[in-house]
Amino acid sequence: MTYPAYDAPRPTAPADPPASHADPAAVALGNATLLGIGYLLLRRWRLAAVAVLGTALLLDLTASTAETLYEVLLLLWWAAGIAHGWFLARRGPEHVVRRGQRAGTLGLALAVVLTAVLLRADAYGIENRVTGAREGGDCEAAVAAQGEVWWGHRLAGAPVVEPGDAVVEACHRLDGAAATLARAARRGSTEDLGRGFGTLAGVLNEPGNEQTVRTVLDTFLDGLPTDDSCDTAALTAWLRDRGTGHDVLDRSAGTAARTEPAALVGCGDRLMTEDAWQQARTHYQRLLDTYPDDARTDEARDGVREATLAIELAHVRGLVENTYGADSGYCSEPAKYSAAPPYRKGTHRALFLGDDEYTDKLPGSWRTGDPAKAALVVCADAAENGAAVETCSYENDKSRYLPHQVTFYKVRIPLKVYELRTGKRLDPRSVQIGGGSCPSVLRYEYYQYDLGPGDQFVSTSKSGVRDAFRPVVRR
Repeated sequence: MTYPAYDAPRPTAPADPPASHADPAAVALGNATLLGIGYLLLRRWRLAAVAVLGTALLLDLTASTAETLYEVLLLLWWAAGIAHGWFLARRGPEHVVRRGQRAGTLGLALAVVLTAVLLRADAYGIENRVTGAREGGDCEAAVAAQGEVWWGHRLAGAPVVEPGDAVVEACHRLDGAAATLARAARRGSTEDLGRGFGTLAGVLNEPGNEQTVRTVLDTFLDGLPTDDSCDTAALTAWLRDRGTGHDVLDRSAGTAARTEPAALVGCGDRLMTEDAWQQARTHYQRLLDTYPDDARTDEARDGVREATLAIELAHVRGLVENTYGADSGYCSEPAKYSAAPPYRKGTHRALFLGDDEYTDKLPGSWRTGDPAKAALVVCADAAENGAAVETCSYENDKSRYLPHQVTFYKVRIPLKVYELRTGKRLDPRSVQIGGGSCPSVLRYEYYQYDLGPGDQFVSTSKSGVRDAFRPVVRR
């Protein structure tokens, strides 16, 4: 019996498991990348898309809000993705080990985690440098350090770097305050000074900014006094009057006390040269009122006296210029000039105002046109009849009213005499000028219905005028 030939089966290599049978460890590591790679290994496309979208949303919220809550949620999302991928892979019909998948996903996961760790560590380093610069009062270094932050730092450590943004914002405000204070120093503007200090106070109210505020303040205070003493006086007066806030800004009061006295005297002296006597006296007096123990008080007292005299003289000059008669200008509102020559025994020079018909005949040594050189101010009114001297009869063949009786009178000048040094009125209240009477021929203007020449003044001479006014200028 013949048997057919039989070939024994040959052993074959085992076939690779299907792609849907993923390695649970590889899936978990793939999801640890936060990119849904584990779901891609499981061919769960929708879950992979959800994983990527969820990661993107949480990263965006973390970077934009810098809230620790979102970092916690991101960490939970990361852990949930790892666990979910592991359990999905474990639920499969077969559990296989894919070393290539494990190596690849492990490398990706380590790269993501290591990058996040390094970025966060760098964020802490940046934040430490920002904090150190701010505590040292160096805004420039703080801004430069914060400038190293990029979007990677914000994704990995937004809550860490976010305080640095506030430091940068505060430093920008301080830069503006510094520019405003510098402008105030250049212009002597108290408005700019107030705005600058307002900004400093606002930044100072935010914790941690004391040293940076101090740096800006010290830079401004170191610039005092300025080249202009009046600008310095205005600025230091504002600093002195601003009050205290029990903070670093109170340092300005010490600078004001150190620089204001010299500025007040210097400004007063400059204003005196500009004929701004009222303002000059105000500055001198402020020194005496505010710093009575300062070494410059003697200078200030002299300045007050000189400014007061200049003000008085200017006032007198103005009144004299506006005097048009015995009832106007100085004659109606007398004022004193304390530096006028004293009114004592002897002959004094006088400033003659009002009607000058007779006063112009007085000797030049008695008269002056400069109020600064006068001891008296004499206001002369229009002449009127004084004491009767003589009555004479005159004939005129052209007038039916003659012979006519004509009475001759002394020339009476009503006066207002003032002592310029005090502005007080003195005697006499009038003078009478004598002279010749009853001339042989009396000349006058004749009219058709003429009633005669009427009463007449005596004929005066320079010596008669001088004799009449001598009691006025001589004491």
